[in-house]
Amino acid sequence: MEGAGAGVSRAVLVTGGYGLLGSWLVRALVQRGDRVVVLQRDRAPRAAALLDDVQDALAVVHGDLVEPGLLARALGEYDVDTVFHLAAQTLVGTANRSPLATFESNVRGTWTLLEACRLHGARRVLVAASDKAYGASASLPYREDQPLDPRYPYDVSKAATDMIARSYWHTFALPVAVTRFANLYGGGDLNRSRLVPEAIGAALAGRAPVIRSDGSPERDFLYVEDAVDAYLRLADALDGDGARGEAFNAGGGEPHAVRDVVARICALAGTDVEPDVRGSGTPAGEIDRQYVDASKLTALTGWAPRVGLDEGLRRTVDWYRAHPQALA
Repeated sequence: MEGAGAGVSRAVLVTGGYGLLGSWLVRALVQRGDRVVVLQRDRAPRAAALLDDVQDALAVVHGDLVEPGLLARALGEYDVDTVFHLAAQTLVGTANRSPLATFESNVRGTWTLLEACRLHGARRVLVAASDKAYGASASLPYREDQPLDPRYPYDVSKAATDMIARSYWHTFALPVAVTRFANLYGGGDLNRSRLVPEAIGAALAGRAPVIRSDGSPERDFLYVEDAVDAYLRLADALDGDGARGEAFNAGGGEPHAVRDVVARICALAGTDVEPDVRGSGTPAGEIDRQYVDASKLTALTGWAPRVGLDEGLRRTVDWYRAHPQALA
C-alpha cells in the first residue's frame, strides 16, 4: 500500500477498528509493521472475526469512547503517537430515530478523543467526518472550501465532528486532519441496512434487493482499499504543514444512481431478479445527489482512486461469496 510510511513503525490507536473501514485499515497497519491498539466497546463476534488473521498482533482496549479515563490510559500505556478516529454512529435512519444517542457518540466522542490526544501529545490525528457534512447543495462536486450546511441529525453530527477537530489545530496546535469521504463499500460491511451489503446479500440468495427510495438518488462510491490508502497518505502528510487543520475529500469521482448500483450487483451475482422498490423520490432525512472533488488530496499526497465501481463491486461480491456467514 503506497503512502504507508514504509519502514517506520508506529504505535497507532484505531477507534472503530471493527467496522468496514477500520478492519481494512487495521490489517494494513499490522502488515506494514505498526503496533496497533484497537478500542472495542461491545462484544460483537461477527465483527471481531473480520480481524481473525491479525488478532494476535493487536492490543485491544475494552470500553466506551466517552468512558472517563479510558482514552488517556490507552494513549499513555501504549505510548500511541498516531490516532485514526473512525468510531461513530454512521446510519442516517438511526440518527433520525435516535438523535441524542448519535450526538453522544459522534460529537461527544470526538471531543473526548481530541482532548485526550491534546493532553497526551499525539503527533498525528485523523478524524473521520463525512461528505454528508456539506448538506444538500446545487453546487457539485463538493469542494472543501464550500460551507458546511447540514440539516439532519447525522449530517449535523459529522459537521460538528469536522469543526471541533479542526479547532484543535488552530487553537492547541494538535496535528489533526479531517476526512470527508464519499460512501464507502467493500467486503466486511456487516450492516445490512446499507445499500451494498443488502443488495449483495439479496442477490446471492436469489431474492429481490430492497431499495428504500425510487432508485434515483445519486451517490459517490469509494472502495474501501482506496479509502485506506488515503488515510495512510494523510497520516504521513501530518508530519508536514500541508494537512494540519485541513479537511480532505475523497471519492470515486462521479455519482451513480442507486438503481444502477443495484443492477450492477445483480449482474455480478449472476441473477436477473428485479429490485423491491419501496420508496418514491429520496427518503426523508437524506440528500438526493452527492459527489466530491478530491483534487486537494491528490495535490498534497498523490492519492487517486485505483479501483473503479465495477471492479470494486466485483471484489465485494467475491468477498461475500467467500464469507457467507457475514450475511447471516
